[in-house]
Amino acid sequence: MSGHRPSGPAYDTPPGHETFLLPDLGEGLTEAEIVTWLVEDGDVITVDQIVVEVETAKAKVEVPAPHAGIVAVRHAAEGETLEVGAALLTVRDPDFDDAAGMPSADSQPEVASPAEPAPGEPTDIEAAVAADPAVDDAAVTTAGEPVDTGESGGGSGNVLIGYGTTDVSSTRRRKVGQSRETEVSAIVAPPVVVRTPPSGRHEANAESPNQRALRVTSPIVRRLARDAGLDLATVAGTGPDGLITRADVLGAIATAGYRDLDERPVKTPASAPARQAPAAASAPSAPSAPAAAKPAPASAKPAPAPAKPAPAATSAGVMSGDRHTGLPVLERRAMSAFRRTVAASLSRSRSEIPEATVWVDVDFTDLVALRASLAGQPDSPGLMAYLARFITAGLKSHPELNSTYNAENDELVMWDGVNLGIAVQSPRGLVAPAILNAHAMTTRELGVALKQLTVDARDGKSTPQELLSGTFTLNNYGMYNVDGSAAIINHPQTAIMGFGRVIDRPWVIDGQIVVRKIGQMSFVFDHRVCDGGLASSFIRFVADAIESPGSVLADL
Repeated sequence: MSGHRPSGPAYDTPPGHETFLLPDLGEGLTEAEIVTWLVEDGDVITVDQIVVEVETAKAKVEVPAPHAGIVAVRHAAEGETLEVGAALLTVRDPDFDDAAGMPSADSQPEVASPAEPAPGEPTDIEAAVAADPAVDDAAVTTAGEPVDTGESGGGSGNVLIGYGTTDVSSTRRRKVGQSRETEVSAIVAPPVVVRTPPSGRHEANAESPNQRALRVTSPIVRRLARDAGLDLATVAGTGPDGLITRADVLGAIATAGYRDLDERPVKTPASAPARQAPAAASAPSAPSAPAAAKPAPASAKPAPAPAKPAPAATSAGVMSGDRHTGLPVLERRAMSAFRRTVAASLSRSRSEIPEATVWVDVDFTDLVALRASLAGQPDSPGLMAYLARFITAGLKSHPELNSTYNAENDELVMWDGVNLGIAVQSPRGLVAPAILNAHAMTTRELGVALKQLTVDARDGKSTPQELLSGTFTLNNYGMYNVDGSAAIINHPQTAIMGFGRVIDRPWVIDGQIVVRKIGQMSFVFDHRVCDGGLASSFIRFVADAIESPGSVLADL
């Protein structure tokens, strides 16, 4: 596909196939997590058919196929994260003769290696690799088996789809070192079969037939393992064909007991001789010791007492228990892209906005009675719809609270209209999609919009515009059976209003104690845009509308 540039090496698309790259999902998003594949290998798909659901930091998105054909390769497993521009799906043209267009490995002529060199002389392929450091050792195979270089860097046996080390079970041969600036094919004509010389110099690195190349497709997974000092060869992949996923790496890190990514396994004193053993073996041999050592004299001093035993260590060589708390780790859970975005937004709000809070107890009795009297009508508004209507009316007379503070230009940008954000607890976490142009809606229309907005948010179908366009937020934390909350302002907004639970409480009216339906409302505002007087005026406007809805609605 044109118009998309992969962030890493491109997938080597075979003839008669089309590869679909993860598209730019907008809003500056750079990656997405595969949530659900809606097609299987071998399925016949049509243009614009939804093939996969992905989750970004903003929302869940359904991705359509730009090509029709037969699904050949799904380039990522569910739960794996791809960067924008990475290979997502490869489809095959149903009319393409795969056998005719891509001859199998058995039909390709095998190029025998030259005469075996004398001991100490490099083979042609070794000379080619030595002459060009850009050539990846992982792309060289010996008698059909991958060669493990033993390194954990970019030249390891880690597999990118269509790139690097080939799978033993593959029926086709990849071009050696393809997508490098200097190709091995310019030096040795592919395919190349490297014979192991009699000296056996490759034997230490060659994998046995029952071993496989490391199955890692995500650079994020490889970086996570590298930062944690984790050897991927010790990780069992749970993905398709043994693919190592992010969850596998995180599980291995948790099992090893690492607390921080820069923490490495701590070797115990008992393991020190083991590290010295190879050096001793490679040193010049000393004269042979006598077959039997002479017995120690009877007057010899007893051997010194053994050193104090080291703290208990796990089989992986990691000190048991966390080094700060002394407690074992129950679980390590990676932050999703969504949670990372939420964390960044909340941290920015707390660090940039000097917020202040005012609150008041409100008598909801008359509003509850009004709602009950209209309950039999179609699309009867709920309490939240009335609250939304009172807020939009209050913002019209208090525009400083429906604004954005521009610190760079030292100005307050007040909006001509209200996009009312509604805090919704979804399976992904707390989101606040907005009812666009809420100021232009009736109470009944707001009720309908609220219901649809809530359903979409919980299903992960909120649009980026709904998630990013809010100018003021309404939060109903009373649904959690709590009375109050000092909420965090949704940056770059300047205020948020919340409501607690409405319950029967004693209330004094005309000197008499009566039972009324009372709830608490709180208002958090950016103290840069207004002072307490304006904030108090706004919260009282909404509170008065709740307590006397009949008189207020007549003026709306």
